[in-house]
Amino acid sequence: MSYLLSSRTQSFLDLEERYGAHNYHPLPVVLEKGEGVFLWDVDGKRYYDFLSGYSAVNQGHCHPKIIAALTEQSTKLTLTSRAFHNNLLGEYEKFITNYFGYDKVLPMNTGVEGGETAIKLARRWAYATKGVAENKAKIVFAEGNFWGRTLAAISASTDPSSYRGFGPYMPGFELVPYNDLVSLEKALRDENVAAFMVEPIQGEAGVVVPDEGYLKGVRDLCTRYNVLFIADEIQTGLARTGKMLACDHENVRPDILILGKALSGGVLPVSAVLADDFIMMTIKPGEHGSTYGGNPLACAVAMAALTVLKEEDMAANAEKMGALLREELTRLQSPHIKLVRGKGLLNAIVIDHENPDAAWDLCINLMQKGILAKPTHGDKIRFAPPLLINEEQVRDCVRVIGEALAELGAAN
Repeated sequence: MSYLLSSRTQSFLDLEERYGAHNYHPLPVVLEKGEGVFLWDVDGKRYYDFLSGYSAVNQGHCHPKIIAALTEQSTKLTLTSRAFHNNLLGEYEKFITNYFGYDKVLPMNTGVEGGETAIKLARRWAYATKGVAENKAKIVFAEGNFWGRTLAAISASTDPSSYRGFGPYMPGFELVPYNDLVSLEKALRDENVAAFMVEPIQGEAGVVVPDEGYLKGVRDLCTRYNVLFIADEIQTGLARTGKMLACDHENVRPDILILGKALSGGVLPVSAVLADDFIMMTIKPGEHGSTYGGNPLACAVAMAALTVLKEEDMAANAEKMGALLREELTRLQSPHIKLVRGKGLLNAIVIDHENPDAAWDLCINLMQKGILAKPTHGDKIRFAPPLLINEEQVRDCVRVIGEALAELGAAN
């Protein structure tokens, strides 16, 4: 699809092309301001944000209460490292463990660090408590997973674009089909299995929602075979799916909970791994950590971000607006929408078109019309706006999406 860029936009794109690594393929838009559900580019054009920083901006761009916490703390103390105590860490640890109902938290920065931390905890628990022989512990993952780009993360991936050309890979990882309890049970019978790590809804795979009862089945099997259930709620957690955690839809409690992204409201990298003492206390001083993990700036911001979610009842709004979004997208009856799926405001459409670039072309057209979304895995487009979006805005966006779909058909 052809499109024209302003000279100002092109100048920024040229800088990135010249001086940056070419490891992303973003839409050709250069953003400089955000507020609530909206973004503005360098030319002053306004857009609806329908990606939310891959669900890192659940609370909306530059939420005033989160920015206030950031600003106030940034003038006092930002980093001490964990060589010393700081006055906010204990307060934050109490706040987040009470918030989610776990004994302990291990604070980190990025989501993938949270995943790595959870795996280390599971392996250590397996050796210290379950009795697995040293260096024999296994972690089971679901096919189609995505939890980052580190060597451990890509070793668990089934996406060739993630892992091809980066081997050798991490040993001790096994894969089972997603949403398949029979295959999972077969894998968990191996006494060397320490944990099963799974996204309650697979995000990067295209918002793949498992059958009702899958998460409860996972919980039951992990309990039966003395295996830790690790829930990767980095993208699905923090009110995104209409509950505080996606696991809450089936009232299941994972043994290890990984949070990130919206834990800071999109302000800075903050992640957390939560577990009870019988798991967390197997790690001793000097055996795991992070220079920035638990820094006072992150603690202040995370408490504000979590407070905003509850104060503004964002889970309830996500549930209501997500149902409306899926209903209205289905009502379009577009021949180019093969499927609409999701929970809360984590949604996706699967594009049906003979042009393999149709999803990309649709996103370019949406960009030109004032909505920012991004394809994943070729034919899927996530629709995940900030959780404070209202009914009028949802209907306005669906109207624009309908127009873009009609033009996609006309270009066929």
